[in-house]
Amino acid sequence: MARARVIAVDGPAASGKGTLARRLATHYRLSFLDTGKLYRAVAARLLGAGLDPNDAVVAAEIAASLEPDDMDRADLRSERVSQAASIVAAHPGVRSALLNYQRRYGRSPPGAVLDGRDIGTVVFPDAEAKIFVTASLEIRATRRVKQLREKGNKAIESRVLEEMAERDARDGSREVAPLKPADDALVIDTTDLGPDEVFHRAVGFIDSKGG
Repeated sequence: MARARVIAVDGPAASGKGTLARRLATHYRLSFLDTGKLYRAVAARLLGAGLDPNDAVVAAEIAASLEPDDMDRADLRSERVSQAASIVAAHPGVRSALLNYQRRYGRSPPGAVLDGRDIGTVVFPDAEAKIFVTASLEIRATRRVKQLREKGNKAIESRVLEEMAERDARDGSREVAPLKPADDALVIDTTDLGPDEVFHRAVGFIDSKGG
């Protein structure tokens, strides 16, 4: 049986990593997993039950009992869930509960492109190729506001900017799996780049790895 290929795409919110990861999965005919959706699903269930995202024990219990339907909730992309997801993602018990799921997914032939925050550093440190996508905070906030408004949400740019800065600080400073590029990752700053240029840079890097 052929070895499953794994491509890791990490980065902060609204950096463009999801767009790139999906396109790479199509290009290389691999499965795609938005790992952030797992943490959002945990957060959404907590909030839906009126529970506190800071409760590490309860959050870990929910993470261990996720169901497929949890990934299809309509509120997963709300800012409220996004903020709570960043909080639950800092709990070691939650990360441990979801780690095996991600690894099983990536190791299932033919392999997968995984989009997240610690794929290249923790989940798959042996990934065939690792890419870290970033952009300026202001640009990412503008993109997120546009996304929210397209979905009918009356997002206030200053508030989105503030919440995104808070999330960046929380994701980058957590003790377990902080958000950072792997040492051997290609870092792509999308602040002044279009999706096509980002994609071609990524493909060139992956192909240079012999993929």
